[in-house]
Amino acid sequence: MSTASTAPVPVSRVHHWAAEADVLVAGNGCAGASASIEAVAAGAEVLVVDAAGGWGGATAMSGGEIYLGGGTSVQKACGFEDSVDAMYAFLKLATGPDPAEDKLAVYCEGSLEHFDWLVRCGVTFVPKLWTEPSWEAPTGYGLMYTGGENAYPFAGLVPPAPRGHIVHMEDKLPGERSAGWMLIKNLTATQERAGVEVRYNTRAERLVVDGERVVGAEVVTFGERYFVRARRGVVLAAGGFAANPAMLSQHAPRLATGTFLVGTDNDDGRGIRMGQAVGAAVRHMDAGLAAFPADPALLYRSLLLNGRGHRFINEDTYPGRVGQATVFQQDRKAFLLYDETTNEEAARLAEHVVQPTWVSDDLGELEKEMGIAPGVLAGTVAVYNAGAERGEDPEWHKAAQWLRPLEPPYGVLDLREAPYGVFTIGGLHTSTRGEVLNAEGDPIPGLFAAGRTTSGIPSWGYCSGTSLGDSTFFGRRAGRAVATA
Repeated sequence: MSTASTAPVPVSRVHHWAAEADVLVAGNGCAGASASIEAVAAGAEVLVVDAAGGWGGATAMSGGEIYLGGGTSVQKACGFEDSVDAMYAFLKLATGPDPAEDKLAVYCEGSLEHFDWLVRCGVTFVPKLWTEPSWEAPTGYGLMYTGGENAYPFAGLVPPAPRGHIVHMEDKLPGERSAGWMLIKNLTATQERAGVEVRYNTRAERLVVDGERVVGAEVVTFGERYFVRARRGVVLAAGGFAANPAMLSQHAPRLATGTFLVGTDNDDGRGIRMGQAVGAAVRHMDAGLAAFPADPALLYRSLLLNGRGHRFINEDTYPGRVGQATVFQQDRKAFLLYDETTNEEAARLAEHVVQPTWVSDDLGELEKEMGIAPGVLAGTVAVYNAGAERGEDPEWHKAAQWLRPLEPPYGVLDLREAPYGVFTIGGLHTSTRGEVLNAEGDPIPGLFAAGRTTSGIPSWGYCSGTSLGDSTFFGRRAGRAVATA
């Protein structure tokens, strides 16, 4: 992690520009790549720098889900009707509190065109729906529910439609090399065809300013520092800050312990700090995705309990929402309670199911092992079983297909020390055009940003696919805006 200063450099101190272009993009993940492609298409000369040794980044580590809707060809082929209004209504509910309504509006309105743009970049989607609860769909499926659209409370408020469009990739290995790798492969290939110059092993460290206007950046490569002039502007697309312990402790302390990074070591917040150093405002710096540490195939069929033995969310919603609720509301104190049938069902479908921490026919014995008050566990199970026998869950409204009375022997999986995979979703405050805004809400001349360097569609709540969707969509908008600045 770089600890060099992010204080801007006055242009008067720059005696030589070692390189120059119309547009300088810092970061070559899916946001930076998309920005560069659109900037070139708008007639700009573009230089991209990236601290890594080659393309990939956090995008390549992702499952390759892109949140799109409004009636894409994939949705229609799978038999689903969707609309811009329904997509907007859902995202407004799911990405709050304080959702970015202006960004949601343009994103939903432009979703179909963005789908077509991705296809033109070589990205393919198989028109086949995956319905089992899982973090990622296997090869051969191009659509799934990735935000709890078909679960409480959203299913009763907005007509549910699956919007997680999965990039097609043969022989993917979830957790090692998945469909996000294919997305960035196609984007960088498009970048190369467009003639974008990319310099890897090159980190942007400080912005260069002429008065209030950003006119370039100081970069470093293998210890050598030099200045790059950006005639029209700079786009910051350098990722989030989950790899920066100091920033996590300051802004999102609940993500700082008991977690592991979903991303790369270059997600160190430098892009955010560079923006702040020239007066940029930030939003939702406390927000982040926390991946639930048990397989969704087990989670949906179990009872999720807090440290006192009570349920606190419907288990069949988006697992990332369950993870957020567990980390931010329950201080990571959670147990999964299930029975032998549940374990067998999950084992047939899950990528990996661990053995329960404790097994017993006696709920009172399990209460002692869990350290909760006598009678609480028995009461929780009794209420759940009574509803499940009627095919309903009056307390937390889990869908009937996942309801079944639990029977002894019971198993409990202790998740209090389980690590959660996290990344941050707060960052620089930007306009819908990608302009970086100051504390008064005014654009900082010459400075643009996209991706997890910004606070985008996932303002606080998260759905799988909103990060790749947000990064590519608003990366494109930033690229077009800076090219015409």
